[in-house]
Amino acid sequence: MFITEIFKSIQGEGTRTGLPCVFVRLTGCNLRCTWCDTAYAFHGGKKMSVEEVLARVDELAGRSADGKGAQAAVPLVELTGGEPLLQKEIYPLAESLLAGYTVMIETSGERFIGRLPKEVIKIVDVKCPDSGEPDTFDMENLAELTENDEVKFVLSTRRDYEFAREFTRQHGLAGKVREVLFSPVFEDPQGKWQGLEPRALAEWILADGLPVRLGLQLHKFIWDPAAKGV
Repeated sequence: MFITEIFKSIQGEGTRTGLPCVFVRLTGCNLRCTWCDTAYAFHGGKKMSVEEVLARVDELAGRSADGKGAQAAVPLVELTGGEPLLQKEIYPLAESLLAGYTVMIETSGERFIGRLPKEVIKIVDVKCPDSGEPDTFDMENLAELTENDEVKFVLSTRRDYEFAREFTRQHGLAGKVREVLFSPVFEDPQGKWQGLEPRALAEWILADGLPVRLGLQLHKFIWDPAAKGV
């Protein structure tokens, strides 16, 4: 499999925001969102076996290589990208990680999630109209979501918000998954795209009484927004 980076940081998004986490970023993505902040993961990467990835995760997480069943100092792992479901090795990797970690995967929603182990926590995006990739969500994923999973909408405009609001209501997401996340686009430091003001999004959510969580990318407030490996 091809890996862009493996690193330890603070979880910046979702219901586990603020927790130490080991991230495995796989290379490659078949979508091109207008506000993508990880385009460096589209190409390249280092070829690694599942065993090599596991060893590096164990090292960063503080889990001894000879201590099967030993508790890791950092027990949370996120598989991300790019789009991690493009590589077939993701399935044995996820299965192996579950032996010692709480495993999350962040995916665009365009790939079917049903082949993943049920114990993997799935953070599934639904691409909004102004992402540049509308109508890419695999609707079969709705039947695969569990009460441990999360659905995320990244919003850049009022139009995106209204789409996310109606999609959430239409499909009863608030009663289906652990959390529905509305996350405003963070403005690109180099001016490639505009962000959405978090205050505006918060006021829209409150005005409509939506049962969703406003999600801010914590790591971009701690480190430089363009920094890699955080």
